[in-house]
Amino acid sequence: MEIKVNYLDNLRLEAKFDDFTVISDQPIRYKGDGSAPGPFDYFLASSAMCAAYFVKVYCNARDIPTENIRLSQNNIVDPENRYKQIFKIQVELPEDISDKDRQGILRSIDRCTVKKVVQEGPEFQIEVVENIDEDAQALLMGKAMGEGSTWIEGKDLPLEQTIANLSAHLAELGMKIEIASWRNIVPHVWSLHIRDAASPMCFTNGKGATKESALCSALGEFIERLSCNFFYNDQFFGEEIAASDFVHYPNEKWFQPGPNDELPAEILDEHCREIYDPEGELRGSHLIDTNSGRADRGIVSLPFVRQSDGETVYFPSNLIENLYLSNGMSAGNTLAEAQVQCLSEIFERAVKKQIIEEELVLPDVPQEVLARYPEIVEGIEALEAQGFPVLVKDASLGGQYPVMCVTLMNPKTGGVFASFGAHPSFHVALERSLTELLQGRSFEGLNDFPPPTFNSLEVSEPNNFVEHFIDSSGVISWRFFSARSDIEFSDWDFSGSGSRSTQEEAETLFGLLEEMGLEAYMAVHEDLGAPVCRILVPGFSEVYPVDDLVWDNTNVALQYREDILNLHRLSDGQLADLLERLEESQLDEHMDIITLIGIEFDENTVWGQLTLLELKLLINLALEQHEEALERVGMFLQFNDNTVERNLFYRAVQAVLEIVLDDELELDDFRYNLGRMFGAATLEAVVGSVTGSVRFHGLTPTSLQLEGLEKHQRLIESYQKLHAARAARAGMRAPA
Repeated sequence: MEIKVNYLDNLRLEAKFDDFTVISDQPIRYKGDGSAPGPFDYFLASSAMCAAYFVKVYCNARDIPTENIRLSQNNIVDPENRYKQIFKIQVELPEDISDKDRQGILRSIDRCTVKKVVQEGPEFQIEVVENIDEDAQALLMGKAMGEGSTWIEGKDLPLEQTIANLSAHLAELGMKIEIASWRNIVPHVWSLHIRDAASPMCFTNGKGATKESALCSALGEFIERLSCNFFYNDQFFGEEIAASDFVHYPNEKWFQPGPNDELPAEILDEHCREIYDPEGELRGSHLIDTNSGRADRGIVSLPFVRQSDGETVYFPSNLIENLYLSNGMSAGNTLAEAQVQCLSEIFERAVKKQIIEEELVLPDVPQEVLARYPEIVEGIEALEAQGFPVLVKDASLGGQYPVMCVTLMNPKTGGVFASFGAHPSFHVALERSLTELLQGRSFEGLNDFPPPTFNSLEVSEPNNFVEHFIDSSGVISWRFFSARSDIEFSDWDFSGSGSRSTQEEAETLFGLLEEMGLEAYMAVHEDLGAPVCRILVPGFSEVYPVDDLVWDNTNVALQYREDILNLHRLSDGQLADLLERLEESQLDEHMDIITLIGIEFDENTVWGQLTLLELKLLINLALEQHEEALERVGMFLQFNDNTVERNLFYRAVQAVLEIVLDDELELDDFRYNLGRMFGAATLEAVVGSVTGSVRFHGLTPTSLQLEGLEKHQRLIESYQKLHAARAARAGMRAPA
C-alpha cells in the first residue's frame, strides 16, 4: 500500500492512503502541539486493534457475542535498550466461554498480521527519486521471484519472463503496481490481489499453483483490463477527455442516430441486430456512452473483426459495457495464448450458466483419473482435512466443452460454492477450478456462500447468474448434489495431450463455436506492449440479459449526472423537475448515487453513502415539502444502513418534522431537550434543513468539473495515463 505523507503546520503530518487521511503530531514536550497521536502511538495501536480484529472474526464465525470481551495491550520497554520491547496483550473473557473457544481466541490473536510482520522483521529500503508520482518502479516482488525459466502448460513464455515483460509494460505507463495481499491456505493453491497504488480502484486478482503463476495471472488480468478499459466501465471521464480527439481508442468511430432515433446503419450487422434488438425496441439514444456523455457526438463504436469472413463490424461501447462485463477479454504472451484464455473463459461461463439454470447433475471425476494430478489431490485433501467436503465434477457435458468443476460444501453454514474452470487441457481446467475456488479467500471467507435450494425459479432468475459471474455468491440447486448424474463422465482432452501449439488450441476453440452455429467478433489491442484480445459471441457470452439495453441501461446516468453534481446550484424549479424525473423513472430507491451517475465518491462521505431515497428526501427538505419528507425519513430509518451519525441526523429530522406538522406543538418548546438528545450542532443543521436555510446537509458542493472528488479524480488520472499512451502511439491529441 502506498502511503503519501504531507507536511502540515509545525510538526503535524498528514498521511493519505486509499480513501483515508491520518493526522499525527508530537507531544508539547517534543515541540509539537499535542493535537493528535504520534506516529509510534499509531503503530502501538495497530497491533492491539489487529489482535482485536482477529478475535472478532473468530467470535463472529461461531456466534459468540463480544460485548463482554475486553482486550488491552501494554508495551514494556527494556530500560537498557528502548528499541527492545515486549508487547503484552491481555484478553478478558466471560466465564461462560468454553475452554475450546478460549484456546481458539488465543490462537486467533496469534494470527495478527501486524504481529507476524514485526516478528518476521520487515526490510526497509530507503532511496531518493526524482518524482514520487512518476517513479513507477514495480512494487511487486523485489528480489522475491529471482531468475529462472519455469514453463507451465498453456503458456508461451517462462513465468519469470512473463512477469518481467508485464511489469515493464505497466511501468512504461506510469502505473505503480503493489501487492495488497497473498493467500496460500492449502498446498499448491496461491492467489494474490494487486492494485494501482495511485488509484486502488484499479485492481485485479490472480491465481495459480505457484506464486509465480498467480502473479502472472494477476499481471495479465491487469493489462487485459487496462487494454479493454474495464476499470473505467460506466465511469464519467470528465469534460476534457470527452472533448478530445478520441475518448476510448484512436480507431473508434462516432455515428449519429437517425431522425427518429433509429439505430445508425453503420453499427452492428444483421446477425447482431437479431440478437440485441429482437423486438425492434432498441434506439440510438440507448447506445450513447456513459463515459463521455456526449450525445451530440453520437454513438461511439469500436471495430471488431467477424471471424467467419474477416469483415469489420462496429459495436457501440455502451452495448459492450452493459452486456459483457469482463467476459471475453484476455492478455497473453502471444495473441494465440490470449485467444485460448479468452475463449476458455467464454465456454466456462456459458456452460456454468447452462448447468446452474437447467439444474444439471454432473458426473464425478473417478479417483483413478484424479490420481494423475497429485498436487491437485493434495490441495483437495487439505480442504477436506479442514472439514470442507469437496466434489470434483466433469462439466464438459459429455466431452462437448473443455470445462471442469470443483464444488465445496461447508457443513458449518450449509453453504456451497461451485467453482468452474476451462482450458483445452483437462489438467489446466481442473487446476483452474480449484484455484478459482480459493482465490483471495481465507477459511473464514468460505463461510459466506449461500445454501443450495430446490426453488427452480430462484436458480434460473437472470440476476443469479450475474451474482455467480461477479463473485460466485449466487445459489445452486440441491439437484446438483444428486448421486445420479444426467451425463456420463468423459475423459476429454482438447489439447492433444499438450502436443498442440496455442495457435492450434485457439483454432480448436473457434471451431467449437462454429460447430454450434455461433459467430465470434474479435478486437485486438497491442498498444500497451502485450497482446490482448476481446471476443464477443452474441447470444452466448453475455452476462446481462440483452433487454437491459432498453430497460436497465447504465446510460440512464446521462439523465441525472449534471443535475446531481450541480445540486447546490439548482433553483427550486430545477429541483422540482429533477425530483419529478426521479419519481417517474421507477429506479430502485436503494440504488446508490455512485452507481446511478458513474462517479466514484469517497465511501466515507455522505456522498459516498447517498442513495436515491435519501436524495429525494433531501430535495423534499430543500423544497420544504414536509409531509413527503416525513414519509421518506421513516423509510430511510427503516431500511437504510447508514452511519450512526447520519441515522441520528434523520431521527432528529423526523422529530422536528413531527413537531412542525402538528398544529398543537411549538418547536421552541422542544429545542432544549432535542439539543441535549442530538447535540446543538446537529439540531441547528436539522432545523435549518426543515426551514430551508440549510440545503443538502452533509453534501459538499461539486460540479461537472468534479472539484473535491479526489477518489474519482485519481481514477481519471489513471485513465489519462492510458489515454496519453494511446494518443502518442497514434499521433493524436490528448488532454493536457
